[in-house]
Amino acid sequence: MTVPEQLASVRYIVDDVPAAIDFYTRHLGFTVRSSALPAFADVVRGPLRLLLSGPASSGARATPDDASTAGRNRIHLVVNDLDGEIGRLRTAGLPFRSDVVAGPGGRQALLADPAGNLVELFEPAER
Repeated sequence: MTVPEQLASVRYIVDDVPAAIDFYTRHLGFTVRSSALPAFADVVRGPLRLLLSGPASSGARATPDDASTAGRNRIHLVVNDLDGEIGRLRTAGLPFRSDVVAGPGGRQALLADPAGNLVELFEPAER
């Protein structure tokens, strides 16, 4: 199998593909790679390809009933100024699912997308 691009792909099951596109492109710096609305779209940021699968997509139909709620898995986005990003996103009315947590590697906060999937915003500790 030949892979044309070196992108890591993650599938998120979403309730509303246009709302997910708006969230990821407007607030988190992704760009639309392709779209088959209303069922599916994929957005990219650097080497990450995020597959946004709505209820009519084959990816969503393949999900077992007991796996339909968002879990602890999340994409991890590195930011330079966590406090600034949190302020910007809160001003936009976006819901955070955690307070800032600090550890030896840096600081993080969890943001929820429109379907409840988690996005970890991470600011590395200075070395």
